[in-house]
Amino acid sequence: MSLESELRSERVSHLRLSGFTAVPAGTSVRDALGKMRAERNTVCLVTQARTLTGIFTERDVLRKVVDVADVLDGPIDAVMTAEPISVGPETSAASALGLMDKHHIRNLPVVDASGQIVGSMTHMAVIEWLAGRYPVEVLNRPYDPERFPRKAEGG
Repeated sequence: MSLESELRSERVSHLRLSGFTAVPAGTSVRDALGKMRAERNTVCLVTQARTLTGIFTERDVLRKVVDVADVLDGPIDAVMTAEPISVGPETSAASALGLMDKHHIRNLPVVDASGQIVGSMTHMAVIEWLAGRYPVEVLNRPYDPERFPRKAEGG
Protein backbone atom coordinates (compact mmCIF):
# COMPACT_ATOMS: atom_id res chain seq x y z
CA MET A 1 0.00 0.00 0.00
CA SER A 2 1.42 3.40 -0.96
CA LEU A 3 1.67 6.34 1.40
CA GLU A 4 -0.90 8.20 -0.69
CA SER A 5 -3.45 5.39 -0.42
CA GLU A 6 -2.79 5.09 3.31
CA LEU A 7 -3.48 8.81 3.79
CA ARG A 8 -6.65 8.44 1.72
CA SER A 9 -7.86 5.60 3.95
CA GLU A 10 -6.79 7.16 7.26
CA ARG A 11 -9.55 9.21 8.90
CA VAL A 12 -8.99 12.54 10.63
CA SER A 13 -10.56 11.07 13.79
CA HIS A 14 -7.66 8.58 14.01
CA LEU A 15 -5.05 11.34 14.11
CA ARG A 16 -3.91 12.99 17.32
CA LEU A 17 -5.85 16.24 17.07
CA SER A 18 -4.55 19.34 18.82
CA GLY A 19 -6.22 20.94 21.76
CA PHE A 20 -7.95 24.26 21.45
CA THR A 21 -9.43 26.99 23.56
CA ALA A 22 -13.13 27.66 23.12
CA VAL A 23 -14.77 31.00 23.84
CA PRO A 24 -18.25 32.32 23.10
CA ALA A 25 -18.73 35.02 20.46
CA GLY A 26 -18.42 38.48 21.97
CA THR A 27 -15.58 37.56 24.34
CA SER A 28 -12.94 40.29 24.50
CA VAL A 29 -9.68 39.64 22.71
CA ARG A 30 -7.85 40.18 26.02
CA ASP A 31 -9.93 37.50 27.77
CA ALA A 32 -9.54 35.08 24.86
CA LEU A 33 -5.76 35.56 24.87
CA GLY A 34 -5.66 35.08 28.64
CA LYS A 35 -7.59 31.84 28.34
CA MET A 36 -5.39 30.64 25.46
CA ARG A 37 -2.29 31.39 27.54
CA ALA A 38 -3.69 29.64 30.62
CA GLU A 39 -4.66 26.55 28.60
CA ARG A 40 -1.40 26.68 26.60
CA ASN A 41 -3.15 26.62 23.23
CA THR A 42 -2.32 28.51 20.05
CA VAL A 43 -5.79 28.24 18.53
CA CYS A 44 -9.07 29.58 19.84
CA LEU A 45 -12.38 28.40 18.38
CA VAL A 46 -15.22 30.86 18.74
CA THR A 47 -18.72 29.47 19.25
CA GLN A 48 -22.24 30.76 19.34
CA ALA A 49 -24.94 28.45 20.70
CA ARG A 50 -22.36 25.61 20.61
CA THR A 51 -21.79 26.10 16.89
CA LEU A 52 -18.36 26.98 15.46
CA THR A 53 -18.50 30.54 14.15
CA GLY A 54 -14.85 31.57 14.02
CA ILE A 55 -11.20 30.76 14.58
CA PHE A 56 -8.50 32.93 16.14
CA THR A 57 -4.86 31.83 16.07
CA GLU A 58 -1.41 33.10 17.02
CA ARG A 59 -1.08 34.27 13.42
CA ASP A 60 -4.13 36.52 13.94
CA VAL A 61 -2.48 37.96 17.03
CA LEU A 62 0.56 38.97 14.99
CA ARG A 63 -1.42 40.31 12.05
CA LYS A 64 -4.45 41.92 13.70
CA VAL A 65 -3.73 42.58 17.37
CA VAL A 66 -0.10 43.58 17.86
CA ASP A 67 0.39 47.34 17.45
CA VAL A 68 -3.36 48.05 17.27
CA ALA A 69 -4.30 50.05 20.34
CA ASP A 70 -8.01 49.38 20.91
CA VAL A 71 -8.30 45.79 19.72
CA LEU A 72 -7.56 44.07 23.05
CA ASP A 73 -10.72 45.30 24.72
CA GLY A 74 -12.89 44.76 21.66
CA PRO A 75 -14.79 41.58 20.80
CA ILE A 76 -12.91 38.64 19.32
CA ASP A 77 -15.47 38.63 16.52
CA ALA A 78 -13.69 41.67 15.01
CA VAL A 79 -10.35 39.87 14.58
CA MET A 80 -11.29 36.21 14.13
CA THR A 81 -11.71 34.44 10.82
CA ALA A 82 -15.46 34.01 10.51
CA GLU A 83 -17.03 30.80 9.22
CA PRO A 84 -13.77 28.86 9.10
CA ILE A 85 -13.29 25.87 6.87
CA SER A 86 -13.80 22.68 8.87
CA VAL A 87 -13.98 18.95 8.27
CA GLY A 88 -15.79 16.05 9.84
CA PRO A 89 -14.04 13.27 11.77
CA GLU A 90 -14.60 10.81 8.91
CA THR A 91 -12.80 12.98 6.36
CA SER A 92 -9.67 11.34 5.00
CA ALA A 93 -6.33 12.70 6.15
CA ALA A 94 -5.40 13.26 2.49
CA SER A 95 -8.49 15.40 1.86
CA ALA A 96 -7.91 17.42 5.02
CA LEU A 97 -4.27 18.02 4.08
CA GLY A 98 -5.39 19.07 0.60
CA LEU A 99 -7.77 21.66 2.09
CA MET A 100 -5.06 22.96 4.38
CA ASP A 101 -2.65 23.31 1.48
CA LYS A 102 -5.18 24.84 -0.92
CA HIS A 103 -6.38 27.48 1.56
CA HIS A 104 -2.99 28.05 3.26
CA ILE A 105 -4.27 27.27 6.74
CA ARG A 106 -2.41 25.76 9.68
CA ASN A 107 -5.34 24.81 11.89
CA LEU A 108 -8.33 22.91 10.58
CA PRO A 109 -11.23 22.54 13.02
CA VAL A 110 -12.80 19.08 13.15
CA VAL A 111 -16.54 19.19 13.82
CA ASP A 112 -18.85 16.17 14.05
CA ALA A 113 -22.32 15.87 12.47
CA SER A 114 -24.02 17.23 15.60
CA GLY A 115 -21.86 20.38 15.53
CA GLN A 116 -19.65 19.32 18.44
CA ILE A 117 -16.04 20.46 18.04
CA VAL A 118 -13.76 17.41 18.19
CA GLY A 119 -10.38 19.12 17.87
CA SER A 120 -8.05 21.01 15.59
CA MET A 121 -6.00 19.26 12.94
CA THR A 122 -2.51 20.52 12.24
CA HIS A 123 0.32 19.30 10.03
CA MET A 124 1.91 17.99 13.22
CA ALA A 125 -0.89 15.41 13.57
CA VAL A 126 0.11 13.95 10.20
CA ILE A 127 3.82 14.06 11.04
CA GLU A 128 3.14 12.20 14.30
CA TRP A 129 1.02 9.66 12.41
CA LEU A 130 3.84 9.18 9.91
CA ALA A 131 6.39 8.79 12.72
CA GLY A 132 4.21 6.10 14.31
CA ARG A 133 3.59 4.34 11.03
CA TYR A 134 7.14 4.57 9.68
CA PRO A 135 9.35 5.07 12.76
CA VAL A 136 12.64 4.00 11.18
CA GLU A 137 12.22 6.17 8.10
CA VAL A 138 10.95 9.26 9.95
CA LEU A 139 12.77 9.23 13.28
CA ASN A 140 16.23 8.10 12.13
CA ARG A 141 16.95 10.87 9.68
CA PRO A 142 20.19 12.74 10.36
CA TYR A 143 19.85 16.32 11.55
CA ASP A 144 21.85 17.44 8.54
CA PRO A 145 21.12 15.15 5.58
CA GLU A 146 24.52 15.97 4.04
CA ARG A 147 26.38 14.67 7.11
CA PHE A 148 27.02 10.97 7.57
CA PRO A 149 28.84 9.21 10.39
CA ARG A 150 32.51 8.55 9.65
CA LYS A 151 32.45 5.16 11.34
CA ALA A 152 29.82 2.64 12.38
CA GLU A 153 27.91 3.24 15.59
CA GLY A 154 29.77 1.76 18.57
CA GLY A 155 32.90 1.19 16.49
